[in-house]
Amino acid sequence: MYDDPMTPVVVTGIEELTTIRVPSGRLVVDAPWHDDQVWEYQRGLPTRPPRELAVRIPSGVYRVEIAWTAGPYEFMGEHVDGVECAATRLCISDDPVVGWEMGLSVEDDIARLQPGEEPRFFSDANVGCFADAGAWTTLSAPFRTFIDGVPAPRDSEQLADGCERVRDESQQADLVTFGAESGGVVWLGRTKTGDVAAIVVTSGMPDAKA
Repeated sequence: MYDDPMTPVVVTGIEELTTIRVPSGRLVVDAPWHDDQVWEYQRGLPTRPPRELAVRIPSGVYRVEIAWTAGPYEFMGEHVDGVECAATRLCISDDPVVGWEMGLSVEDDIARLQPGEEPRFFSDANVGCFADAGAWTTLSAPFRTFIDGVPAPRDSEQLADGCERVRDESQQADLVTFGAESGGVVWLGRTKTGDVAAIVVTSGMPDAKA
């Protein structure tokens, strides 16, 4: 929305979306489905594994929050004010964050990154999710049912702003979706003791952390 780097963008508020259970301590941050794998979904064939973070977090229940920003933009020749989600945050603790680093996946190799390259996940549907990796197969199943290439209706808990939550009561684990234009970049916020206090997803803007 804000293509001009000189455009003033203001954080207007932080909204608590819901909570998520992560009993395994292993976290997936990815799209809940990928359009290029619909053929496999429809036939029950194996698909590539989700983007699981290399960092581990304590087993627990965590807040999911959305940071909203406002700023002017141009649409069809008219200047209007817009509001959009700048970042989604998984709050591990309320301890102050003193530094940020890229959230690498278990398959990322930092030695192979090009200068300026940011590890990220991609989403054709502009949807990302946090999910317990140990229950991923069950939690993501409702998003991977297609009829003639179109996502089928699913039984999920509808949250604010078009987000959803899927629960796996057998494992006491959850998946929570959020808006992620074309995917997102994952950042880890660490405390002065080195512990992870927050996991933030942005649309590739390093300065837009919540």
